[in-house]
Amino acid sequence: MKIIEWLSHPWPWYIAGPLLGLTVPVLLLLGNKTFGISSSLRHLCAICLPSSISYFQYDWKKELWNLFFVTGIIFGGIISATVLADPNPVQLNPSLIKELHTYGINNYDHLIPVDVFNWQSLLTIKGFLLMVVGGFLVGFGTRYAGGCTSGHSITGLSNLQWPSLIATVCFMAGGFIMANLILPFILKL
Repeated sequence: MKIIEWLSHPWPWYIAGPLLGLTVPVLLLLGNKTFGISSSLRHLCAICLPSSISYFQYDWKKELWNLFFVTGIIFGGIISATVLADPNPVQLNPSLIKELHTYGINNYDHLIPVDVFNWQSLLTIKGFLLMVVGGFLVGFGTRYAGGCTSGHSITGLSNLQWPSLIATVCFMAGGFIMANLILPFILKL
């Protein structure tokens, strides 16, 4: 039972960060593979869609490992949300609680605020902007940048790729702008 207790708590950055960073050389050494998540959607489409679309005409079977990897991430998330879930409310800084209260967010029982992210909110302007428009922008940005944050910021930077540095700087700038300028405006709607 000790291992379940140890796994159910957040790991410090000095353990989780290096473990995540070590996936890059391990994947490169074991099979000359690169770490990335967003490419798995292309692989799924290549499997399911007719091969007349030139973008999906490649040997997707060579990338099957990526689909297993993403499936592992999905099942890992399910296991951590059920078996390893902490029944206590999320611990937040009191100043953050005060700020969130001004936006009408008062429930901190889960990792995402159910006051904003629920099926009823999807039909509001705020919920539509956050869930649908935000999801579209993340997907569009991933394709436009030629990869996701894990592909560029973990694999690309470790391989000293200039486009990945540019993409990561843009990811960070966009995140700061969204969190500090746009999100407070949307949450007040």
